[in-house]
Amino acid sequence: MLSDRQSLILTGFMVAGIFIFGILDLLQNFVVLTVLTILFFTIIINILYSKSKNRNKIKE
Repeated sequence: MLSDRQSLILTGFMVAGIFIFGILDLLQNFVVLTVLTILFFTIIINILYSKSKNRNKIKE
């Protein structure tokens, strides 16, 4: 799905977004929350997919 480097970049964007929008007091905005939530779930789904993919390789 995503490479390790892409996952780190997405995580950096999410952290930077939370930091910047928190300082600007925009975290209550629906659009900002939606984008940050999608980034978060993309990272979590990628982690779970990578773990299951590695388990399948180990079983073989």
